[in-house]
Amino acid sequence: MNKPTASPPIRRVVTGHDAGSVAKVLLDAPATNSRGPGNGLVSTLIWSTDRTPAQAPLGEEIEDMGARMLGSAPPPNGSRFAVIDFPAGVVSAMHRTETVDYVIVIEGEIDMDMDDSTVKLRQGDVMVQRGTNHSWVNRSDKKARVAFVLIDAEPLGIGHPVLGKSAAG
Repeated sequence: MNKPTASPPIRRVVTGHDAGSVAKVLLDAPATNSRGPGNGLVSTLIWSTDRTPAQAPLGEEIEDMGARMLGSAPPPNGSRFAVIDFPAGVVSAMHRTETVDYVIVIEGEIDMDMDDSTVKLRQGDVMVQRGTNHSWVNRSDKKARVAFVLIDAEPLGIGHPVLGKSAAG
């Protein structure tokens, strides 16, 4: 795992219920499961699920599903929620996952290059990405921070998707 570059920490608050079914905060601390490929890009896993519907049992002793080591894709039938910091000038590899992705630009702007088109997303923009081949490119002179929720989807039967734990960020 490459050492990520310094970025403002992401406060992660996880709720649940105590044994008496009273709603409460179970975790409230910076998310620390960060990694990057060495080009300044930093991916911080916030949470994941192993299946749909997800499990959220009662009790204060929970597995920290944000501490897992995952690749780009979520577990089969599960989900992956990460926040990725893209420094100015960074270009990710062209890739595709067998997922439906909810993408929210928190800070800055980022381009998504696809096979023969580009879309620019700015702070506050949201995208629903449905298994498309793409690359993330920060063509600005400032960092972009983007939240991604990837939900496992049925295979499209095209190209060479990133599967399971085989890819970084």
